[in-house]
Amino acid sequence: MDFEQFYQDKYPAGIPREVDLDKYESMVEVFEQAVKKYADRPAFSAVGATLTYRDLDIQSRNFAAWIQNRTDLKPGDRIAVQMPNLPQYPVVVFGAMRAGLIVVNTNPLYTQREMEHQFNDSGARALVVLANMAENAEKVIPQTSIEHVIVTEIADMHSPLKRTLMNAVVKHVKKMVPPFHIPGAHRLPAVLGAGARETFTPVACKKDDIAVLQYTGGTTGVAKGAMLTHGNLVANLLQVRPMLEDNVDEGREVVVAPLPLYHIYSFTLNCGIMLEAGAHNILIPNPRDIPAFVKELKKHRFTAFLGLNTLFVALCNNEEFQDLDFSPLKLTASGGMALTSDTAKMWHQVTGCEICEGYGMTETSPVVTLNPPSAIQVGTIGLPIPSTRVKTLDEDGKETPLGEPGELCVQGPQVMRGYWQRPEDTRKSFTEDGYLKTGDIAVIQEDGYIRIVDRKKDMIIVSGFNVFPNEVEDVVSSHPKVRECAAVGVPDAKSGEAVKVYVIPADDSVTENELKEFCRERLTAYKVPKHFEFRDELPKSNVGKILRRELRDEAAKS
Repeated sequence: MDFEQFYQDKYPAGIPREVDLDKYESMVEVFEQAVKKYADRPAFSAVGATLTYRDLDIQSRNFAAWIQNRTDLKPGDRIAVQMPNLPQYPVVVFGAMRAGLIVVNTNPLYTQREMEHQFNDSGARALVVLANMAENAEKVIPQTSIEHVIVTEIADMHSPLKRTLMNAVVKHVKKMVPPFHIPGAHRLPAVLGAGARETFTPVACKKDDIAVLQYTGGTTGVAKGAMLTHGNLVANLLQVRPMLEDNVDEGREVVVAPLPLYHIYSFTLNCGIMLEAGAHNILIPNPRDIPAFVKELKKHRFTAFLGLNTLFVALCNNEEFQDLDFSPLKLTASGGMALTSDTAKMWHQVTGCEICEGYGMTETSPVVTLNPPSAIQVGTIGLPIPSTRVKTLDEDGKETPLGEPGELCVQGPQVMRGYWQRPEDTRKSFTEDGYLKTGDIAVIQEDGYIRIVDRKKDMIIVSGFNVFPNEVEDVVSSHPKVRECAAVGVPDAKSGEAVKVYVIPADDSVTENELKEFCRERLTAYKVPKHFEFRDELPKSNVGKILRRELRDEAAKS
């Protein structure tokens, strides 16, 4: 396929095929221009505290000055950041970047084993950790190269009196902070106070410098650190912005951010795209607490919402959410997992706003494709974003024709430099002509839109026929008595593998026979699930993605 020729007329008017990648040299430059341009605008809010862009500038500068004057950390050193969505997250991350450090985004829910691996693999010399998780850090730090530890508490961005009161309640009344003792650890308010008395020396960050080590979920073995450069992150910001068409009004957007900022999806969208646009980001520390989430939403006239399938379902099933005023909402973006057509319809019915589904991965900073708001095709991941090339390859590495499934491969300025200290894994991840192999099976349609058929490793083979779990899940989840589901392949003596679906019912009267009959009407015989299992919940990652792997492992043991 001649990519340029094929995609020449596939985009809505106004969306360029290429973008100027030289607008910014680094994420630090993006940040410094934004905090200057939108100084008096609110930037990030959470747990009752709001930081303006000016606050963000001052406090991140203080953090950077502390690093430069009170530690021996040098540009290029790694700093692990382990906290949920709190206003101090962007302070720490941009402060670290301004000092030239490489940020290692770390999941606060990591086990000690996972923390130890990530800290040692990245060679982190510093750690910023929320007090609630410091108990685990205390046990891990002695086995790592971490020398500098900064502990933050939930209310650290409030005024001193309110901070003291709120943190005391969290610790002593709610008992949310297990006891810990990390010798020599610093408290974040003291660090920022000390940094305010020091001189900050700007560090020149270049496009090729690594900005972030973003660790993959480790679903295919040990977790690997994707080296995302300043150039990668800047490119993705500049590539996505025109795909949103006229739906981003600079300095006026109020964006709901329930997904964790340490995840690349939210990191790029909230700390990149929306920060550059001067948006007010409403951070949700615990999106699983739906009543508290909806209570927070009532306080804001939000114009944009970033989420994923499971979260949309949970919210739409909440009566108080259904009663919110959605009139300002003009943009909803979905990523991280497949969006079912049933969920898309439900969200549109409840909010009046269509969902723009996109596709990306940690290794691509993350966005590869997106549905333009003016031309959404539900069931697809949209069109390649500007300055991005895609193709699909068969098992022999040959390009598949339009309409035929193959492994989606990507080339563009947002694609990672490689995996940290893993040259062999890096080499295996790219084709000989420099395309990143995503591991996802996709179809490029005649109109240029792309559909993900499924993960290579998730594909179920029934009697030699390929069954894609996404398709089965889309059908089962459209049944009115099904709230959520996940399809996996399980061993079967007759067909090699059989389809098993785990179901969270929306109505307890639903039966296995009822669902089988429903599927028989909508799927060819070999795709119809042989087994159903009803559950109260499904295993999910901290981001809310259903973990099919855990269900497969469980089924294999039974």
